[in-house]
Amino acid sequence: MADAMPDSEVGQIAREFLSSHAPFDRFSARLRQYFLDHCEMRRYEAGERILDPGFGQVGYLHLIAGGRVDAERPGVGEEGVEQFELEAGDNFPMAALLGERATRTVYTAGTAVVCLRLPRSAFKQLLAESAAFRDFCLRGVSSLLDQVQRDIQQHAAGNLGGDSSLDTPLGQMMHINPVSCGPDTAVREVVEIMHARKVGSMLITDERRQPLGIFTLHDLRSVIARSEDLEQPIQQVMTAQPCTLSTDTYAFEAVVEMARRNIRHMIITEPAGGVAGVISERDVFALQRINLVHLARAITGAGDVDALVRARGDVGALIDTMMAHGAGVEQITRIITLLNDRTVARAIELCLEDADDPGVAFTWIAFGSEGRSEQTRVTDQDNAMLFDPGAEAEDEVRARLLPLARRINEVLDQCGFTLCTGNVMASNPALCLSFAEWEQLFRGMVESATPQNLLKSTIYFDFRTIWGDTAAGEALHRRVVEIAAHNSLFLHTMAGNCMAIKPPLAMFRDFATEKDADGTHRLDLKVRGLTPFVDAARVLALESGILEANTPKRLRALVKAGILSDEDAGAFERSFAFVQLLRMREHQRQSAAGEPMNNRLDPEDLNPMDRRILKEAFREARRLQKKLEVRYQL
Repeated sequence: MADAMPDSEVGQIAREFLSSHAPFDRFSARLRQYFLDHCEMRRYEAGERILDPGFGQVGYLHLIAGGRVDAERPGVGEEGVEQFELEAGDNFPMAALLGERATRTVYTAGTAVVCLRLPRSAFKQLLAESAAFRDFCLRGVSSLLDQVQRDIQQHAAGNLGGDSSLDTPLGQMMHINPVSCGPDTAVREVVEIMHARKVGSMLITDERRQPLGIFTLHDLRSVIARSEDLEQPIQQVMTAQPCTLSTDTYAFEAVVEMARRNIRHMIITEPAGGVAGVISERDVFALQRINLVHLARAITGAGDVDALVRARGDVGALIDTMMAHGAGVEQITRIITLLNDRTVARAIELCLEDADDPGVAFTWIAFGSEGRSEQTRVTDQDNAMLFDPGAEAEDEVRARLLPLARRINEVLDQCGFTLCTGNVMASNPALCLSFAEWEQLFRGMVESATPQNLLKSTIYFDFRTIWGDTAAGEALHRRVVEIAAHNSLFLHTMAGNCMAIKPPLAMFRDFATEKDADGTHRLDLKVRGLTPFVDAARVLALESGILEANTPKRLRALVKAGILSDEDAGAFERSFAFVQLLRMREHQRQSAAGEPMNNRLDPEDLNPMDRRILKEAFREARRLQKKLEVRYQL
């Protein structure tokens, strides 16, 4: 039976709860006192029913101050119910309270439980007065994830200076009223103006201030080297159709675009398209202290394998700096992808320079996490070759390409991309194929859903062209997706295979951990934490004919395809990002400690906020799997 508690004990427990759990720790002193004045405390014995649909319209928000609550609600599966547990810091039944209805879930004390109960009237008052509380009530774990990211960025700003943020809009840091001229201005006059104004670039605009091109000191060197006429119009030598970004774009995007395009200046435009300003790489580096463009150039310009390996040695430090600046997970993985792609391309070019020319064009393909652009600092190789044999026999062409492929794999291994233990590499003759052979391989995987083919499909259907004939690679990718999308039996089997890896949630403990050799119980954040999201998104994307391989982008594309709602896709994406963030943090800790890097984490090392969000993230993974169960009637 639920028991009331003495006022003194209630006050002490309530104060501890408010200071320990988000979003209540963000209450003002006045709202904190209001909460203390209106909440009450109840203790429940193990096995006691706390709340169920028969209790009628919900009158209280229950906040768990101690113990475990077991919950059961209608769902899908063999027993037609969904079971989960709640612990200290969790609350219930939020949706029913907001909807002013009875709960659809049965809540039972799994252990002795202490609950704070906030009456509906007080709940509504706090909802009206606290933006943080209102956001939490409406968005749940998503609001906590946002809070974690804000905390990271605030910490970064405190350590690195208030202006050091990857999320600074370009409109706040650009040079306004940049030097500009018309397209008919002579090159000599442009250079004289640049020298007088001490600037490194000149914008060329039309009469409406729309950007036509840009002329930089780098362009001037080319003009001088070619001994071109300095009296010719600037439009003849400018860089036409320059890259532009809008004023509300974040500094991070400018960093990425400068590195990707190997440029030093970026034109910033107003929403209507007119020139608003210009930003240089120096401006970005002064703000960020992250010399990404320099590192990308060092990789691209490496003269030999040793130089490439040395350049790669700076990638870990760059990732650490980005994390210190409060960069988001998707921002970091995009940077890693950019640098990894540059590394692969340069490794191929160096190997081609050193080896005998095989005399055949080829395309380098990435699979797995590389194919999804989701690599972290711990990664191995999953790659292949696509070639056009022309009139030659495929085996003869393959024989010429395999030594080169083997050398490329070895160089990438030297650069930190470890050799794949499963031999999913271009040096494997089974993965150095013509278009027709690749199509036959994928068709075989789809038409014969053996355990081996299902395993291959989790790797090979995450597909991306890295180097070579991009059109050929994209054509093969489109064909692969088309083959899969038209085979409902394959998709059904693939969906069923997704259920084999369950999120690590336990009924009677927070997490389902595995015991390591040192006796510590840990979670595998990659296999058990990320894979459920990756696998489910892949199946749904293939069914919809979506070409995108990146998991967050697949989730967004599934919204456009009508498969997922905006709300669901957002929750899945944020949960996936949080698990990835914890994985990156653990890699960073392991690297700093000189430990071998892996994906295993002891949940006992997490703070209460991270622990709570991780549990919610795993619940979202389980909810995504439930959607597969319903859709494919598993």
